[in-house]
Amino acid sequence: MKIKKPNLTFWQIFNMNVGFLGIQYSFGLQQTAINPIFLYLGAPEEMLPILNIAGPVTGLIVQPIIGAVSDKTWSAKWGRRKPFFLLGAILGSLCLFAFPLSPTLWFAVGLLWILDVGNNMAMEPYRAFVGDKLPEKQLSLGYQMQSLFVGGGILLATLSIVLFQQWFGGDVEVKGAIPQWLYYSFFIGAVLSITTILWSVLKTPEIPPSEEEMKDINAHKALSFLERVKMPFIEISKAIKEMPWFMWMLSIVYLFQWYALFVYWQFITPLFRTTMGYDISTAASQSAKMSLTYNIVTAVVALVLVPLTLKFGGKKVYALSLFGTGMALFAIPYISDPILVLIPMVLFGIGWAAMMGIPYTMVSKIVPQDRRGVYMGILNMMIVIPMGIQTVTFGPIFKNLLGGSAVNAILFGGVLFILAGVFAFRLKVPKTAIDS
Repeated sequence: MKIKKPNLTFWQIFNMNVGFLGIQYSFGLQQTAINPIFLYLGAPEEMLPILNIAGPVTGLIVQPIIGAVSDKTWSAKWGRRKPFFLLGAILGSLCLFAFPLSPTLWFAVGLLWILDVGNNMAMEPYRAFVGDKLPEKQLSLGYQMQSLFVGGGILLATLSIVLFQQWFGGDVEVKGAIPQWLYYSFFIGAVLSITTILWSVLKTPEIPPSEEEMKDINAHKALSFLERVKMPFIEISKAIKEMPWFMWMLSIVYLFQWYALFVYWQFITPLFRTTMGYDISTAASQSAKMSLTYNIVTAVVALVLVPLTLKFGGKKVYALSLFGTGMALFAIPYISDPILVLIPMVLFGIGWAAMMGIPYTMVSKIVPQDRRGVYMGILNMMIVIPMGIQTVTFGPIFKNLLGGSAVNAILFGGVLFILAGVFAFRLKVPKTAIDS
């Protein structure tokens, strides 16, 4: 029997999502600052995809396991999801503090693996946390509120990079050394990661499991240690076999969408070294301005998308946003003015807001409540598998098919976004998710 969930006020939904700000600040640094750090430490451009494999691999392993484990967890004091994103935030904070102090490329790569484990531990239960707390009619607001904090967190990260580079940058680049102006953004992230999570943990009580769910949790606790270790893998396997057809269709959209996003994040800094003749620091600052622009747009439009999806349907809004993102990537390589090149990021920001909210709303409405954690983990697998494919395949594609050109890489990403939009229009949305 389902528990009737009370409607929450706007500020209650706001408070429960504040922790996403710190998680996404960290993610913003990964988008904008990690690849420049790899370049500072001597990585060639064609190695950037494979050096980013930590994100896909840890996401593929950590998120579905954490989702399955949290489904079978309950503590009267700590709740179901909160212990996991609190531990993840602590781990992430420690890594963010250490990252700019990396003495070598391989030290930084190793830290990225640990940082991604922490971020994935925090992110997956957070997606399920919103579904646990909100009644169906408030799910769209809940996930678009998360989308707002996605934009806000990445916005703060990129703004810090732009400002610190302007205030403290300008020194001659030393090969093999990370400039000190980058340190400050990471130190701020280390503080935000833990403080924002604590805000949500302390402000938002979790809903206790129903009697039926509690029986399942107690039965799980009664298992031997070995059986409990095996249980997440059994749950994931079972959930994949029983997965709604809509999620299989969405995985095709995600294949093109997330492959393209990884291409953009890896090659936007090299692009500005080519099209504008910038050094690494100035190119990194320009790419941060791009990210800053699209995340401002995301923060502004995230909640506006709620009535639009209710009126026109999530599928149409989502598909059109992907087309817009593709058009943005087609335009960027042909604009050499550092101000004008920010204009396409309006379309990119609308697309990013839709990507970060609409699919989660649709999926949350069609999966069983007691397995929401594992299905949110599987949804993340659909993100990280394309990213993993990109890290392994795009280096050779970049070098051999695209002529080692960052311009061609960004255009390639634009083509993939258009294909993602085509497949998004072909999604067959279940009746229970029509209004998402």
